[in-house]
Amino acid sequence: MKLVIAIVQDDDAPDLIDVMTENGLRVTKLATTGGFLKAGNTTLMCGVDDEKVNLVLSIIEDICKIRKQIVSSPSPVAGSTGVYVPYPIEVDIGGATIFVVDVDKFLRV
Repeated sequence: MKLVIAIVQDDDAPDLIDVMTENGLRVTKLATTGGFLKAGNTTLMCGVDDEKVNLVLSIIEDICKIRKQIVSSPSPVAGSTGVYVPYPIEVDIGGATIFVVDVDKFLRV
């Protein structure tokens, strides 16, 4: 058994959850916040048999596409001197960060 942990952008989460449940996968959703953009994201956890890991990964890849977004540059480190003028930068958003963890024992209580 494997535990798949996927960190995805909030905009992708509803569609991803729908497709996963349509494929008979159980998903737990956690609201999380990213560090760089300080934006909301969603962490999904899904316990699956070893042979379903590729299905989960392909669903995530189909739904969570990387795209460009213009954002204000992150603020400088606290305590720095001088005037800070934010300027827009283009960053990649979307996609997914995925961890696949071996689970030796699975207990349901």
